[in-house]
Amino acid sequence: MLKPAIQIPDKTESGRTKAAPSIRWALASLSLSMLMPSLGTSIANIALPTLAQAFGASFQQVQWIVLAYLLAITTLIVSVGRLGDMVGRRRLLLGGIALFTLASLFAGIAPTLWLLIGARALQGLGAAMMMALTVAMVGEAVPREKTGSAMGLLGTMSAIGTTLGPSLGGILIASLGWESIFLVNVPLGIANFLMAARFLPADRQDRKTKQGRLDTIGTLLLALTLAAYALAMTMGHGSFGAVNIGLLLAAALGAALFAFTETKVKSPLLRLSMFSDRALSTGLAMSTLVSTVIMATLVVGPFYLSRALGFDAAHVGAIMSAGPLVSALTGVPAGRIVDRFGAHRMTVTGLIGMIAGLSLLAALQGRFGAAGYIGPLVIVTANYALFQASNNTTIMSDITQEQRGVISGMLSLSRNLGLITGASVMGAIFTLASGTTDITTAHPEAIATGMQITFAIGALLIVATLIVAITGLAFAKRDALSREAS
Repeated sequence: MLKPAIQIPDKTESGRTKAAPSIRWALASLSLSMLMPSLGTSIANIALPTLAQAFGASFQQVQWIVLAYLLAITTLIVSVGRLGDMVGRRRLLLGGIALFTLASLFAGIAPTLWLLIGARALQGLGAAMMMALTVAMVGEAVPREKTGSAMGLLGTMSAIGTTLGPSLGGILIASLGWESIFLVNVPLGIANFLMAARFLPADRQDRKTKQGRLDTIGTLLLALTLAAYALAMTMGHGSFGAVNIGLLLAAALGAALFAFTETKVKSPLLRLSMFSDRALSTGLAMSTLVSTVIMATLVVGPFYLSRALGFDAAHVGAIMSAGPLVSALTGVPAGRIVDRFGAHRMTVTGLIGMIAGLSLLAALQGRFGAAGYIGPLVIVTANYALFQASNNTTIMSDITQEQRGVISGMLSLSRNLGLITGASVMGAIFTLASGTTDITTAHPEAIATGMQITFAIGALLIVATLIVAITGLAFAKRDALSREAS
């Protein structure tokens, strides 16, 4: 039986912790738990044409390979975070790693498209457990003064997974076939499970096996609400029709029913009173807004680079990888900066940097070729890494032990909802600003204009986010002063 690492390491005479190697191995496991879900997202996209040919399916059908994974994460991430608070986060994280690994094996040997889609949905459930509980485990595995560095490292691993997916997927498909893009997760999952079982801190001994009862009705309502919203924002590729409007209305109704239900049950999935915490509500709102804007670089970039600047697919892919690569390189330094200078100050700094980068993207369109796009993109993504590390640290530092799982899930959910919203809304803004209904046949000048307007609007959205951050900081200082006075 593998023994978990000691929760509170002993100190030597020099003040160094004996368990420092165990902490490093715990961080390695948490990093892998963040890498695998992001790799699972990005590596599948490049395989869609190959899978359509392999299964004799339409592009709309094989899109469900990606959509099933994202829907499972989006709809269940808060629920699994709450379940982790109830039954033990380490225990459930181990279950998530095991489920993700087995589902990857099933996806790699799936004989039909719909069995593959089912395996991807199970893989998404495992990914939801890993994403929600990895961030929550940081507070138990890492000393408080190193939280920012740990958050930066997790952001780096997520960016590496996003960056590595397309290139690794292309190599694997060309050399070993499409099955290998799923099977590659099996050895990673086994190694991660063994590290997590050995080095992650044990769940608290005084934690009851069950704290209250799982809010089944709330869980179901939230899952249906998020699924309706995700489908509304992804179906039709931003062209809203009757189905999209119906799904949005269903999501609105579901949200109202969920809020009503949470006030009536004894053990709610989400205690609505927690949103009275300005630091939490402000941090979640900022996470959603920033993720919405950052998605514009992934939506608008390929069309602008290929249609307006005339780059071929290989060059577009290389230029587009600059953003995730910069995030991967700056994540750990950003976390250390947060530890040194403070999360609130670095949140504001990161947002100001993003405004500068987005403004340059809009102003330099059509000038200096690829350099005029890559340079501002580097500024945007580096400051995004700084914002993410500081905002995550702010949210996760001042919450009770019993709520770490559910709030970590909400943080991941806010980011995911922002990405889904950004893909639809920013894509629709780009299409409208380009003055065409079919972006694939638009003139280069129209594409350039659409890109300029889209990033200008993105900069304005980050200005709004900056106002939210400054306002929230002012309120937090006022509340702190009032507490001291009382």
